[in-house]
Amino acid sequence: MGKIIAIANQKGGVGKTTTSINLAASLGVLEKKVLLIDADPQANATSGIGIDVETVNIGTYQLLEHSNTAKQAIVTTETPNLDVIPAHIDLVAIEIELVDKDEREYMLKKALTDTKDDYDFIIIDCAPSLGLLTLNALTAADAVIIPIQCEYFALEGLGKLLNTIKSVQKIHNTELDIEGLLLTMYDSRLRLSNQVVEEVQKHFNDMVFQTIIQRNVRLSEAPSYGESIINYDASSKGANNYLSLAKEVINKNA
Repeated sequence: MGKIIAIANQKGGVGKTTTSINLAASLGVLEKKVLLIDADPQANATSGIGIDVETVNIGTYQLLEHSNTAKQAIVTTETPNLDVIPAHIDLVAIEIELVDKDEREYMLKKALTDTKDDYDFIIIDCAPSLGLLTLNALTAADAVIIPIQCEYFALEGLGKLLNTIKSVQKIHNTELDIEGLLLTMYDSRLRLSNQVVEEVQKHFNDMVFQTIIQRNVRLSEAPSYGESIINYDASSKGANNYLSLAKEVINKNA
């Protein structure tokens, strides 16, 4: 039975998509069968893994509409063991279209029923908002990873996200767990980065992943080549960080 993990934070620029792509690729390299779902209308996870967004005819939009099945939407990638359900800018319309539908928060969950058993892990890259798209992802997920940038406003909005997760747990998905808080964009030379790490670890203890994702030029470059960091530069610090995170995730779910 595959485990569905949503990567969520309503703040933009915290490393959600970078984490989605590279955690999925790292799990694949570690011989786990992985499906990456792009649930963000910006479609950065789609282009970041090497798929031309303009060529996407069946993707997350059709999945949420239930006009196509998950199996019809899946695209295989060059990364070992990694498949993708891509997104397109048309996904931006889905929130309006689902508003009047019954059980609108369960559309993604229902769409993944037939596919869940085909994978060890399903990773969902969420939009930077707490709208209906993210709500669908959290309702479908077994767990959520929250990336937190090691910068001044890092904890701003975290309370709001945790309250959203609590209400999803109460109303839509009693099984939803927090897989962990992931510290991203860490620069050991900056005192502020170290202070954020201390604060988050002090407040959240065991909820925080031991792996910290460091600032890394190669990590920033990889998406522009349509590659995960594993494909782009397997010996880089970024690749080591994400492989370490993947091992933590595998061990947690052993």
